[in-house]
Amino acid sequence: MILWGLKEIVILFFASIIIAMALCTITGKIRYFFQIPRWGSLIITIISILLILSISIVIIIPQFTSEFQELINQIPSAASKLWELSIKTFLNFSELVYKDNIPNLADKTILTNKLSMIPDGASLASAVTDSITKLLSLVSNVGIGIIQLIFILSVGLMITLQPQSYREVAILLVPSFYRRRARTILLRCGNALSSWMTGVLLSSICVATLAAIGLYLLGIKLVIANALIAGVLNIIPNVGPTISTIFPLSVALLDTPWKSFAVLGLYVVIQNIESYVITPSIMHKQVKLLPGLTITAQFIFTIIFGPLGLLLAIPMAVVIQVFVKEIIINDIIEKNIFSTKN
Repeated sequence: MILWGLKEIVILFFASIIIAMALCTITGKIRYFFQIPRWGSLIITIISILLILSISIVIIIPQFTSEFQELINQIPSAASKLWELSIKTFLNFSELVYKDNIPNLADKTILTNKLSMIPDGASLASAVTDSITKLLSLVSNVGIGIIQLIFILSVGLMITLQPQSYREVAILLVPSFYRRRARTILLRCGNALSSWMTGVLLSSICVATLAAIGLYLLGIKLVIANALIAGVLNIIPNVGPTISTIFPLSVALLDTPWKSFAVLGLYVVIQNIESYVITPSIMHKQVKLLPGLTITAQFIFTIIFGPLGLLLAIPMAVVIQVFVKEIIINDIIEKNIFSTKN
């Protein structure tokens, strides 16, 4: 019960570890490339991140925000148009099959009257906006979210400044005979997380680039917003790519209906390229996670930790897999090290 009550602290602390691992990974790369002390590479890392964030806020974020707002406003209209096209397609199919003897259930007059009762895009947009506002007000509190973000960034930065000290404190929690082995396991967890983060970053950049090129060639509007959404949501396997498809489909449907099929085909091709070309190429050293385990981890951690659990499900699964492999399989089942010490 105590652990269950502290589940939010646990997931926030793990998010801080992810931030720390990302900073340590970048710091290590800079230190290795320039052959400078760790404190120097850490300063370069922090300054570079702040510079990138500043440029993004000034140049990219305003454009993205404008396009994303327009994108959200177009989704209800796209849904209304999709429903209208579905009804018309059904009517045309009924006329083709039954000719003049259309059954009462598919009576053209009834369906046409029903179609006229469908709310317009403005009404749907207002309803969706109200629903989203109410949902957000129930699910999250802005003040708590800001405090949680500050906590994650602060703890992550503190761990980054002295990673070895925090690792040694964690090692003190295990029996003395197992501390050397625990140190090795923690280092392997760190390497696995670093490999995962590097791979996901490169994969997301590739997906965003491919989406931008494809949408531009198809003449789809709001390319920047759709491409950034595709890249960011690529971090969440299975769920993210599916959600990212909804936005460009809505834009394409309002422009020219046939383009929606082209966009769907484009995103299917991109995901296949990401799954079978990009991921194997840049993540060959990463801890392999079976698709079934990935979906299971997402389901379990989302139930336990909420939306943040869905976002961090894969890195948590990577760490758990390292622990299971090293402790349960190697040390307990194969070597039986704990029974030997007892």
